[in-house]
Amino acid sequence: MKDKTGELIEYIDRFHSANVFVIGDIILDEYIWGDVSRISPEAPVPVVEIKEETKRLGGAANVVHNIISLGGKSVLCGVIGEDNTGRELKAMLKGLGLTTDGILIDPGRHTSIKTRVVARNQQVVRFDRETRGTIDPESTERLLKLLKERLDDIDAVVVADYGKGVISQQLMKGIRDILADSRIILAVDPKTDHFEYYKGIDVITPNHHEAGAYCRFEIVDEETLDKAGRKMLDELNCKCVLITQGKDGMTLFEKGEDPYHIPTVARKVFDVSGAGDTVIGALCLGLASGMDRRSAAVISNFAAGIVVGEVGTSVVTAKELKDVINRRWSRFHPLNGD
Repeated sequence: MKDKTGELIEYIDRFHSANVFVIGDIILDEYIWGDVSRISPEAPVPVVEIKEETKRLGGAANVVHNIISLGGKSVLCGVIGEDNTGRELKAMLKGLGLTTDGILIDPGRHTSIKTRVVARNQQVVRFDRETRGTIDPESTERLLKLLKERLDDIDAVVVADYGKGVISQQLMKGIRDILADSRIILAVDPKTDHFEYYKGIDVITPNHHEAGAYCRFEIVDEETLDKAGRKMLDELNCKCVLITQGKDGMTLFEKGEDPYHIPTVARKVFDVSGAGDTVIGALCLGLASGMDRRSAAVISNFAAGIVVGEVGTSVVTAKELKDVINRRWSRFHPLNGD
């Protein structure tokens, strides 16, 4: 593949003009960091001596955080509870200079919080506190109204579906109807149980487990990967499918084109949590800035390679992305490349 370093960096410099509307499940990621040096005498489990506790934006909020860290503009839309977790989330968003006008408060719901206990860079256990039931139809209509009000200002819509109740058939139909006569990109980071909601979108970014679950067979090699990508393209009637494959990189499927495999650029993989948020955020910024799909996928692959080298939910900056492209392009060899 020819050296596209200068071209990619030029596009990254255009990210500041792209505006991405993110709608989905808003989550607070809590980390309890510690050390393990012994097994409990009460049960065969490790004893974690706590050293530090941190909280980070998760779910749809992490997608937004990645977008603004890369220099883009973004609006977050979703539902939280009337609780301390929700108030913390709003304070964190405001601290980043983001508006919280698109966040609805439902007193009957718990704001989603995932607590991970980490010792020596290894996750020991995770426990979730959340409400998973679908939000009421009135809240869905309010979210759609918020999208309509922003329509003239946005270049792309990301649907961040974590199965916490915001994304429904009603919401997806409403989004498609609103965007029907526009050139706004519609991208989805999917949840396995909801694939029937996503027909007719532009971009979908499942991991290989999600793609395999949809296709009802395990993706174990290039043949099953190719079969899954083409099946999703045809049945979901979308413009492209980007299947992420962890340490094996990612593969882009487009109608009428050969699969485009992009090997990972990560030197170390400590934690893949949140990597999908980085992928879809960087991908949509690239597309909204005028990149072709292959180049946008390459950018998202470089961005994901940075965040998986960190423990816990992380974001990547435009400077970090440009630096890694400059350093590593000469060793980067996508298959079926130009």
